[in-house]
Amino acid sequence: MKLLLRYFLSFALVLFSIEQASASTQTIFLWDTSLANRALINSALSNTTLNINHEKISQSGAISQIINPRMIVYTPEHSNHVALLIISGGGYVREELAKEATPTSQYFQKQGFTVFELIYRLPNQDGHNHFAPFADEQRALRIIRSQANTLNYDADKIGVLGFSAGGHLAGILATQSTFKFYNPQDDLDKISARPDFAVLLYPIINMQPPLNTTHAYKTLLGKNANSAEQAFFSVDLQVTSNTPATFLAHALDDPISSVENSIKMQHALEQNDVKNKLKIFKTGGHGWGLGKQNTPTTEWPTLLLDWLKSIKML
Repeated sequence: MKLLLRYFLSFALVLFSIEQASASTQTIFLWDTSLANRALINSALSNTTLNINHEKISQSGAISQIINPRMIVYTPEHSNHVALLIISGGGYVREELAKEATPTSQYFQKQGFTVFELIYRLPNQDGHNHFAPFADEQRALRIIRSQANTLNYDADKIGVLGFSAGGHLAGILATQSTFKFYNPQDDLDKISARPDFAVLLYPIINMQPPLNTTHAYKTLLGKNANSAEQAFFSVDLQVTSNTPATFLAHALDDPISSVENSIKMQHALEQNDVKNKLKIFKTGGHGWGLGKQNTPTTEWPTLLLDWLKSIKML
């Protein structure tokens, strides 16, 4: 509590001196910058100063070449006191913000969640090693937990939600929150990075044959990964009794991430007596974000809200 209070006071001082932006334009940078030092800042500040102009955004709204990882904060009008870290997929070569994380963040903001949309460094891109995105998500979760009092949610009601490769990231955070993906920077890194629940949507889970054919696998581990590396990054093999309650959703006809990924994950959760729910849709394919029209995948947000109530998170 003393540690959380210390960060509440330090961030409060920063917030007092910075003009507040609207809820959807607040940004938290994960690591030290000469301008803001991890403070909430107005996203209208110079992109050049923050090295954001180096990034590439595709016509479909996917982003790549991230140098300054950060979170976009969506503050609800009426808080339900639950926070959610949302992570887009994109095969570890881009982040499908417009298709996945952004509309999903807006949806859950309307449901009362305080939402943090993660923009993370991509592995083996711009000089970043393959630990970079995992370091970013750990740091993000710690910052989120440190800001519970300031932003009006419970420090023990923080979830992570990821799509596809973002589901792999979310799964690693849920199962390996204590692994040191980066050297501690300050007292903030003493705060737990363990989420209180996880939501994995058409996720990449297992990195072993025959499931090691995805673009995410090839980008993250390359052609020469050994069996130890494959096992380390296989989420289902890292599940323990300390893994948080997990919600999974997958389409049976997914051509990119086999539904076997989610089946393996549920089996591991069951073996370790971890609360879970797996919803398999007959159709929907891959990359459906909030749901693909005219398929049952549109049901998942409602199913998730019902499940969160059943495990007393809502």
